[in-house]
Amino acid sequence: MKLLTAYLSNTVRSAVRFVIVGVSGMGIQYAIYFAFLKLFEAVLADPHVSLSFTLGFVLEMITNYFLQTYYVFESKPNWKNAGGFVFSRTLNYGVQMAFLWLIMWMGLNEYWAGILSINLAGIVNYFVLKLFYRKQRP
Repeated sequence: MKLLTAYLSNTVRSAVRFVIVGVSGMGIQYAIYFAFLKLFEAVLADPHVSLSFTLGFVLEMITNYFLQTYYVFESKPNWKNAGGFVFSRTLNYGVQMAFLWLIMWMGLNEYWAGILSINLAGIVNYFVLKLFYRKQRP
């Protein structure tokens, strides 16, 4: 992967890294969402879709902040990028939840709706985050 990103411009390299981190974050979030759906179904006979989705989102967000900061934007944690990250992720959460319920309303089950909503909302997140990060020169 390092060979690939070595030949790309900074903007393209950051976008490629964002996709890598985004896909891994999506996997983490969906795995946690899926696990909580199954747990709630087994224990309570109710999937608790919103709670499961929120737990997956929050737990993924914590790891995603550090991956985005260090790997994607090659920066260091600070109040500006942390604030921007929380702002963009709050916006992203709202978009994800809207997609989740819209897709379920359209007839897909909570499992497919979860994966689709995470994917659809992720595209906007890169552009919002880019506003809050600046690459730090050595």
